[in-house]
Amino acid sequence: MRPEKNSWILHLVLAICCIAAIFPIIWVLSTSFKPEPEVFSDRLNLLPDHATLDNYRHVLTMKEGVFFIWLRNSTVIALITTVISLFLASTSAYAFSRYKFLGRQGGLYIFLIAQMFPGAILIVPLYNIMRQLSLLNSFPGLILAYATVALPFCVWMLKGFFDTIPRGLEEAAMVDGLSPLGTFYRIVLPLSLPGLAVTAFFSFITAWNEFMFAFTFMSKEKLYTLPVGLRQFVFQFQTDWHLMAASAVLITIPVVIFFLQTQKFLVAGLTAGGIKG
Repeated sequence: MRPEKNSWILHLVLAICCIAAIFPIIWVLSTSFKPEPEVFSDRLNLLPDHATLDNYRHVLTMKEGVFFIWLRNSTVIALITTVISLFLASTSAYAFSRYKFLGRQGGLYIFLIAQMFPGAILIVPLYNIMRQLSLLNSFPGLILAYATVALPFCVWMLKGFFDTIPRGLEEAAMVDGLSPLGTFYRIVLPLSLPGLAVTAFFSFITAWNEFMFAFTFMSKEKLYTLPVGLRQFVFQFQTDWHLMAASAVLITIPVVIFFLQTQKFLVAGLTAGGIKG
C-alpha cells in the first residue's frame, strides 16, 4: 500500500508542476483572442467572452508591414547563426573529442567558464567591439554576438556526442582510403544527426528569442528582430497586452512547428549526448 500511496503523491506533484508550467501559455493564448476591454477588465476570466481575431489582424497589418520585416530579420539572423554555430561547434568538438594537443583541457574549461557568464555582463564589451568594427546596426554584428554566446554550449554538447561514436568506425574508414577530413564528413557527421539537431535547435532558439543584444546593437526600426519588435506595444503608462499576446503567439508558431518535426532527433540527441562527457 505504501508504494501506491507514494505513487499518487508523486503523480499529484507532477500534475501541479505541469499545470504551473502550462497555465501561462494558455493565458497568453487566451489573451491574444480577447478584445481590449476584456484584457483590462477587473474580472478574472481565463477564456474570452467575445473571442476576436482583431488582435492578429492589427499585428499583421501594422504600418509598412513591419511585422513581416521583423520576421524576415529574425529568420535570416537565426538561420545564419545556426549554420555558423553548427560548423564551428562540430569541427571544434570533433578536435576536442579525438585529438590530444597542448591546451586541450584548458580550452574545454574556457568554453565551460564562458557558458557560466550571464549575457548582461557581455553587453558592454561586445558593444565596444561592434562599435570599433563598425558592426552596429548590421546583421553580421548581431550574428557574431549570437554565435559567440551559443558556441560554448554547442561544443560541449557535440563533444559528448562524438565521444559515444566508436573510434573503430573511423579507423576502418581510414583503412579504406578516407582522409581524416573525409572520415569526419562521411562517417562521423551522418552518425551524429541527433546531436547536430539538438545543437542546431539550441542555436536557432538562442538567436530567435534573444532580446538584450538585438535591442542594444540595433537602433533602426527596420532592423529590429521579433523580440525587439514586441517592445512597440509597451508604452510609458500602458502596455497593449492583447497585441503583445497575439504577437507572441505568432512568433512561437515557427519554433513549435520545427520542434514537432524534429522531436525524435532532439530527444535522441539529448539522451545520447549525455552518456559520456
